[in-house]
Amino acid sequence: MRKLASLFFSVCVCTVALSQSIMADVKVDYSQVQSSNTQVYETLQRSLINFINSTKWTDDRLKPHERIEANFLILVSKRDNNRFTASIQVQSRRPVFNSTYYTPLLNLNDTNFTFEYTEYEELIFNERKFSGKNLTDVITYYVYLILGYDADSFSRDGGTEYFKTAQRISNFGQSSRFSGWSELDGLQSRTSLINNILKADNKTLRTLNYQYHRNGLDVMADNELRGKNAIGNALLQLEFYTRGSYAQFYPLEIFMTAKKDEIGKIFGGGQVSSVNVEKMKETFNSISPKNSSIWNNLKK
Repeated sequence: MRKLASLFFSVCVCTVALSQSIMADVKVDYSQVQSSNTQVYETLQRSLINFINSTKWTDDRLKPHERIEANFLILVSKRDNNRFTASIQVQSRRPVFNSTYYTPLLNLNDTNFTFEYTEYEELIFNERKFSGKNLTDVITYYVYLILGYDADSFSRDGGTEYFKTAQRISNFGQSSRFSGWSELDGLQSRTSLINNILKADNKTLRTLNYQYHRNGLDVMADNELRGKNAIGNALLQLEFYTRGSYAQFYPLEIFMTAKKDEIGKIFGGGQVSSVNVEKMKETFNSISPKNSSIWNNLKK
């Protein structure tokens, strides 16, 4: 597992109650905005950190090795009084059992993020209705997406209820005046993404997510070869997405973005596996050709 250490990404770990499942760092970048009043951005950043880390998102009491770490980067490009135009990058990772390694689960960039915020206002969220300001709605949608991806990595289809909560939030968002929610906003809109995650077409990817992490990474500390074989055999199931129209299937793109470097490290050397690496290369080059420089260097 030492060979994977270079994939770590750093996050600031906030002190939260043991019952909390997410430890998140939030960065609000306002370098693109010309303004003499920068305090509002610093206040917003502190408020979001407190909102995410102090909210009890789940009743599950996670063990230390199951805790999720997340990064939210909000890049503000424009401000008009209390209305902000921005993008938001969301990353999450979870610990690998019996090791010091953290594996990335989610890495996406949402470029269609506008919201309203007044300095020092209390950030609250009611999952039964839209807030009217789009800030806590988008943040909460991504929190439940993070929880869903994490739960899927520990148990088969374990994230379904979290994904359904994110879907309910997206349904409220679609009827709002804010863009980024509607399926008409494109295949990477929040509603398109969550609907595709819950579709039968994504079943293979969700099962693979469980097998890759629980049967693969989580056993590598005790048996590297067994874990490597399990990961490789799970990845071979991606052949499913070489058939049909999955070239723009966003859940698949999210998986490949999060995992490409990790896969390159796992199959870049070490113990020789029994995995059909040539088939794996063929599959990867078909579904993710932009990363061919990684795939072509894979070894057993």
